[in-house]
Amino acid sequence: MGLREIAVLLGLAVAAGAMAPALVKARLSDSASPAKAASPTAAAETGTVALHAASHGHFYADAVIEGRTLRMVVDTGASLCALPEEDAERLGLRLRPGDFTREVSTANGLLRVAPVRLGSVQIGSIVVRDVEAVVVPRGRLGTGLLGMSFLKRLRDFSIAGGRLTLRG
Repeated sequence: MGLREIAVLLGLAVAAGAMAPALVKARLSDSASPAKAASPTAAAETGTVALHAASHGHFYADAVIEGRTLRMVVDTGASLCALPEEDAERLGLRLRPGDFTREVSTANGLLRVAPVRLGSVQIGSIVVRDVEAVVVPRGRLGTGLLGMSFLKRLRDFSIAGGRLTLRG
């Protein structure tokens, strides 16, 4: 399953109401210390970050989540941020099979994801707190997606001349 398929399935799932507002709080191991959660409507901390397009046109960001850096694709077509289960484990998120409670429909069939909230997501000088996300089961997503649950909390973002500018 490719990145575009995951982005489309997440967008469709949210639009269809498959991602209910109640999210499970993922358990963090002792090695990960979650940031104090702010209100979901809190604005991003100020700053400006410019990302340059990769040779194939995608924008990648090094996101600092729960104190660890993950490479993510910026995806305006994804309603939520999405993490591969492998990356979630690196963050200290310990998921059980029962945490994968939401079912989304893809071209390849149904996929269960685990809804979570991330204490903070930082791209350069921009920090957004209490970010809604999902964890995709092991082997189903190669790179995390920095979706609209992060981007819509920014003051502004724009693409021009092969550069994506984020303004917190």
